[in-house]
Amino acid sequence: MTGRRRWSTEEILDTAAELLRTSDAESFSVRKLAAALGTDSSSLYRHFRNKTELLRAVADRILLAAMDGHHPEGDWKQRITALALRMREAFGEQPQLATVWGRYGSSSIGSRLVMEELLQALRASGLPDEEVPVRYHRIVILLAALIASEAGISTITPKEHEQAMEQFRVAVLGADPERFPTLAHFARDIRPLAADRRAAFEEILAAQLADIDAQIP
Repeated sequence: MTGRRRWSTEEILDTAAELLRTSDAESFSVRKLAAALGTDSSSLYRHFRNKTELLRAVADRILLAAMDGHHPEGDWKQRITALALRMREAFGEQPQLATVWGRYGSSSIGSRLVMEELLQALRASGLPDEEVPVRYHRIVILLAALIASEAGISTITPKEHEQAMEQFRVAVLGADPERFPTLAHFARDIRPLAADRRAAFEEILAAQLADIDAQIP
């Protein structure tokens, strides 16, 4: 009798990533992954103790891809900006995994590479050592929020996008000027959330880095 095929860790993560392209972390399950591989859940628990550990490993592969071939250049602010844009681009190619990273984080080599580069850049800024972990934490929270938010917008269908735009036009351009006078005043200049995402990403990050710069002795 021929036994069931044994899947490698990389093959399991490949299949998990593919499933997550068309679903989210809530609907994803080890049972569904096992079914896609033609095996049972117990065989996957030899590689990962639980769903959270598996999702962290999938998200870590995106960070690893972002760091592949990365060579730090420029001053500390340029290094952090370049790293952030690489992460944004990597998760932009697999947006469903951005929300996974934002929720579960990661803890393998990709995560450690990102942590090392951020910490090195912050230390090179001249911040006192006791301030570096604090500033690192704030930057990571900012990046996770921005990248996950952008990914959420990029996964909607064209029909959903058009519906959202119509609702935006009704909510903003159709605002009652007596009840919402300031909104009505600025209505034609307010942009929807999906507009100029990269510019907003860079400006928000630059503001955070400028705040750090102001704290350097």
